[in-house]
Amino acid sequence: MIKIAGVILIALGILALVYQGFTYTETKQDAQIGSLKIQHDQTETIPLPPIVGAVFIVSGIAALFIGRNRIL
Repeated sequence: MIKIAGVILIALGILALVYQGFTYTETKQDAQIGSLKIQHDQTETIPLPPIVGAVFIVSGIAALFIGRNRIL
């Protein structure tokens, strides 16, 4: 189980280093008059610093070593 968590952490760390954040779009309603709706799409970006990816990778490698030593 801990080996699976280690592999997942490493994969998340690599993704965090490659993409360095993620973007999502949210539809916001400005006004509504009867059946007429005025709305706009707002794009938000959440940056991930490279240190987050590095911490995930190091944690994943540590989890793999802990899992390996626990079996032995």
